[in-house]
Amino acid sequence: MNLEATCQRLYDTYVVRGSHGDSDYFRLIKELLKYKDQQDPVVEQYRSRAYQHIEDEIISNSDVPCSEISFGTSGWRGVLGKDIFVGSVKSVTNGIVELYYSLESSPELAQHLGVSSLEEARRRGCLVGFDNRFGGDILAQAVCDVLIDHGFQVYFCGETTTGVLSAALLELDGAFSVNLTPSHNPLEYGGYKFNAADAGPAASELTSLITKYSRQIVSDGVLRAPDAELRRGELQSIDSFSLWQKVVNSNEEYHGIDYSQLIEKASAAKHVKIVVDSVHGASRLHIKRLFGKASANVTMLRGGADVSFGGIAPEPSSVNMVGVGEELRRGNSQLRIGAIIDPDGDRIRFTDGETEISMNQFGAMAYYFLHEYKGKKGMVAKTVATSNFANAIAKALGEQVFEPRVGFKEFKPVIGKALVLFEESDGISIIGHTPEKDAYIGLLLALDMVLTTKKNLGDFKRELEDKFGAYHPDRDGIEVVLSGEHLMEALRFLERYKAGEKVLVGDEEKVIKEVISIDGRKMIFEDDSWLMIRPSGTEPKVRFYVESRDHAGTDHLVAAARNMLLDAGLTEGDTPAA
Repeated sequence: MNLEATCQRLYDTYVVRGSHGDSDYFRLIKELLKYKDQQDPVVEQYRSRAYQHIEDEIISNSDVPCSEISFGTSGWRGVLGKDIFVGSVKSVTNGIVELYYSLESSPELAQHLGVSSLEEARRRGCLVGFDNRFGGDILAQAVCDVLIDHGFQVYFCGETTTGVLSAALLELDGAFSVNLTPSHNPLEYGGYKFNAADAGPAASELTSLITKYSRQIVSDGVLRAPDAELRRGELQSIDSFSLWQKVVNSNEEYHGIDYSQLIEKASAAKHVKIVVDSVHGASRLHIKRLFGKASANVTMLRGGADVSFGGIAPEPSSVNMVGVGEELRRGNSQLRIGAIIDPDGDRIRFTDGETEISMNQFGAMAYYFLHEYKGKKGMVAKTVATSNFANAIAKALGEQVFEPRVGFKEFKPVIGKALVLFEESDGISIIGHTPEKDAYIGLLLALDMVLTTKKNLGDFKRELEDKFGAYHPDRDGIEVVLSGEHLMEALRFLERYKAGEKVLVGDEEKVIKEVISIDGRKMIFEDDSWLMIRPSGTEPKVRFYVESRDHAGTDHLVAAARNMLLDAGLTEGDTPAA
């Protein structure tokens, strides 16, 4: 095979000379990644050419985004160069600036923004960061330029994680933060996260206005001009991770994690092996600092810079976790902690080399650990799509469960009350920490859990299952072409599934005993198994979640959910999109 000829053929297929709009650079990159194992410099040369085209598109694109700007459960996401580019990012940043100008006419926004005036926001300032995505530094500079022009103090964090940025915002008492990240989305995506002064995901009252203002700016093609007499803001580079460490250390009385002592303990524990897979994301910059003198016990996987993520979907998944398990099983360490973290460090999944622990289980385990081992009393918060394992534990402990719709911003009513806040998509935070999901606090929790109990995570999970019962969750999804109101209309078919109705699950008809409709539709059956279907808030997908009380029943529930979507005409055997 003539590899150079193949690369040129691919280039000619996906690159339309003189037309960014008609070119599909990321499709070219994905095709070239199929030959990455050959380590031929020709492949890298063509990949570099593709990224040069994308950079030019990011900088020079003057069109409107291909997909209309919309903030979902965790900000705005779109394809780099096509949706997310310097011009569109400046439009969204101007939309955010409009929020603060709006305070004069809409003072009720202050309760969501956490500031009472534009001048206060300018003085307290904004933190700006980005993950490892291609063009992150270019897009972050565009954000900084707009904010500085409008008189805001800007704290530049460079490449960092969402959780670190959130903690730094609290420590500096800033007005808001912007992180250029699409979280765990594939390599072609860029994203924009906005957190107000509380350092948590923005309330829907704010994201709807950001969407409205941004769309109007894009439509009119006019950015708000800075006040003529306005003094420009200033840019200051900061070490956001050191501020994260300060937040953890200063809140020990709330969560019970003695960070310094924990690292000392881990450093002295020669029988502990820790493996962390950063999947080339921003966490690769912090892991060694996170563990400090205990970093000798830490093995890092995929810790180099790679904006293509080696061609994989960079999410904490069972498939991506395989390398962590293999590395943990090398040697004879008694205690083993493995973790995989997504690109912006707000999701994490665990393994001990034998047992995989998703957040469905880990969040419940963390709650029990803080409640019983750390002596902290209080409720647990979990989204409606998350396993009922935590519900069983809370009931036995005589505590309450807060169970809102999907989205970490839905936890706002119980910040400072719930010991643990978590969602099935591998996000977690704890009392005394930030209201934003943070993989690092989850990693410290896992370390503390293992060193305190002297049990691997799998053994600790089984111990709790023996006490409170076993739960077997799973999730899946399909890609769809419908979006917005059209998708919501298509999903109205779910309303036919009411309490008392029967659903064929495997070869058994299960009776629905309860329906929860705060987010899509969750159908709970008489045996306490359940399935839930909802549209994604960030991607063109319909997601479904299931849970069985026995392992065999989980697959039947997944099949039942897919059949429901098939009956509605939303899928014809689509490729799963977890």
